[in-house]
Amino acid sequence: LLKKRLPADERSERLVTNAIQAAERGTALTQRLLAFARRQELKPQAVDFFRLFENVEDLLAKAVGPRIEIRKSIPADLAPLLVDSNQLELALLNLFVNARDALESGGAVTVAAAAAEEERPAGLAGGNYIRISVSDDGEGMDEATVSRAAEPFFTTKGVGKGTGLGLSMVHGLAAQSGGSIQISSVRGKGTTVSLWLPVAQTFVKVQPPVEPPATEPLKPASRPLAILVVDDDALVRTGTVAMLEDLGHLPQEASSASQALEFFADGQGCDLVITDHAMPGMTGAELARHLRSSFPGLPIILASGYAEFSEDHGLGRMLRMKKPFTQKQLQAAMDQALSGKVAAA
Repeated sequence: LLKKRLPADERSERLVTNAIQAAERGTALTQRLLAFARRQELKPQAVDFFRLFENVEDLLAKAVGPRIEIRKSIPADLAPLLVDSNQLELALLNLFVNARDALESGGAVTVAAAAAEEERPAGLAGGNYIRISVSDDGEGMDEATVSRAAEPFFTTKGVGKGTGLGLSMVHGLAAQSGGSIQISSVRGKGTTVSLWLPVAQTFVKVQPPVEPPATEPLKPASRPLAILVVDDDALVRTGTVAMLEDLGHLPQEASSASQALEFFADGQGCDLVITDHAMPGMTGAELARHLRSSFPGLPIILASGYAEFSEDHGLGRMLRMKKPFTQKQLQAAMDQALSGKVAAA
């Protein structure tokens, strides 16, 4: 919204674009962390690891800091992996952060990938695999520490510096993907963590990161709609209202599901409800069920950023929208929600 209102100034536009890109990177990382925290089901697909690493290299470089050099040896024609791409990116982030912590005085982290033709870990099923390794030349671990490194909550870091879930998560990803993990380390000489992941039979290239959309004017509303925005987060609620007003609509606010129900109990009405899902007292899904019973034809958009959002909640085909959303995504969701609705009485 701010970018649309700025006067023509190249430096200001560049600063706002940088802020948008940073927010989108934060969005992607937060969604992956939430997916892991909620134990979201893996969605394996054919992944071009060469392109995937290109996409996350900048994020990894910022995670390890300027004193650590990133080296890579990844063939461009590497066979595709069968893996959940989001979880593989999160696994790489965990491994790079571990390497950073082992390189207190700086150093190098090397990521390599190749067809796994050498001796494989015990218990790995037959088939074709790619071996991805992340190595550092840091302090390393002794045998006793290596034997426990992948245990949940086991960490060699100081209090408040680690959860002990990083390598455990990587181990879980490898196992659930039909692969394996191997950790080799020598005290004082560094550590190498190797992932064996199966080769996919079909190939779908990983797309480059999505750039912020150009500030093209959105299609103005054919008529102003009365819209109730329900969200317990004042910042999100205010931002959504501002986007709707910019589109020419007439939004009203409710900070809770109970306040939304009072809105209707007072005899007020609206053309559309946009509600957050994760709210205290009554969730957005529960609010939607209440509204459905009293106003069967009322379009409702249920919004959330949590992994648990994938659950049905008995709402069937109700339209759902992932947070955070852009103004363009909001308008698209509204168009979809209203497409099968007769004009409001």
